[in-house]
Amino acid sequence: MKFWTFFQRLPKGFVISVNFKPMNHLKSCAFLLFVSLFMANLSFSQGWSASDEKELAKKEDSLKKLAKQIVFSGDAAMSLRADSLFVRTFVRALKTRNSFFYPFDSVAISKLYPPDSSFRIFTWQWQKDEYVYLQRGAIQMRTPDGSLKLIPLHDASMFTRKPEDSVRTNVNWIGAIYYKIIQKEYKGKKYYTLLGFDDYTVSSNKKWMDVLTFENGQPVFGGPYFSFTDDSTGKKTVKQRFNIEYKKEAKTFFNYDEENDMIVFDHLVSESDDPKRKETLIPDGDYEGFKWTNGQWVHVSKVFNFALKDGEFPMDEKLLDDQGKSNEEKLMKASEKNLQKNQTPAKKPVQKKTGGQ
Repeated sequence: MKFWTFFQRLPKGFVISVNFKPMNHLKSCAFLLFVSLFMANLSFSQGWSASDEKELAKKEDSLKKLAKQIVFSGDAAMSLRADSLFVRTFVRALKTRNSFFYPFDSVAISKLYPPDSSFRIFTWQWQKDEYVYLQRGAIQMRTPDGSLKLIPLHDASMFTRKPEDSVRTNVNWIGAIYYKIIQKEYKGKKYYTLLGFDDYTVSSNKKWMDVLTFENGQPVFGGPYFSFTDDSTGKKTVKQRFNIEYKKEAKTFFNYDEENDMIVFDHLVSESDDPKRKETLIPDGDYEGFKWTNGQWVHVSKVFNFALKDGEFPMDEKLLDDQGKSNEEKLMKASEKNLQKNQTPAKKPVQKKTGGQ
């Protein structure tokens, strides 16, 4: 494998640091020769033969086409067939030794490495019917000998009524398409916080925040990591995971703010003054958040009062007046603006996930 290709194959988080100091020409040449041999040895250690890399590239091309069919086929049966072929082809590709370092850049699914590159997680979704989307996923562990250790994730969220109140494994995972991993540590244990999107119903979306840990090499999702005990809202609870559900056409912010080391998300209000109807919730221009404290994400009801001063974080115009009541005119304008973004006719709301416990 070529030198530059090797660097492209390194997963996010790997760092090679070299400190240059003045030296004579002979020493410089010797040093460069040593670095070249060292890198060549690293490249060889990836374990790919020319035929392996060619085969991986071939499978990547097939996976790219299948991933598009899963999303754009427009037919549930075709989508399911494409998904089944995608999984089988993907597993065959990952069985190639040291496939952990192959990025599959052109395949349109989510692929995330944590900062320590101890694993990577793949997530995607397929449409079961007009109303139901199901998430799919797998965790590939980094192994010393480059062999495959792959843990499939099975979306069981449609079989539970209380997804926020349970610790789960890979066989009853609460599905989401992950877009961010935040790695934290407390008392020597690593915690990987996952932020993800769920195309929940025809009228609402969800964004999830979950914590992944490993016990005896197996993934565990959730735990008592989301604390509202110091919260001014009066909830005084601890949850196993957290989500926001909001109107389908609304655009919401839910991500990690590195500068302030906290997760920030939109505060939501109902455009029809009925907060129980999640499909009516839209951002009001204010923000909530979570701050990592002693092994928990502690809820912050007012981000600006907690960590930001003098308008450091961009704020939209508020949809609440000075007394905290809904400004009906602004709510109506925000609602109309959101509706204009949706180019498809509205459908009767149908809940995606029902049954179970």
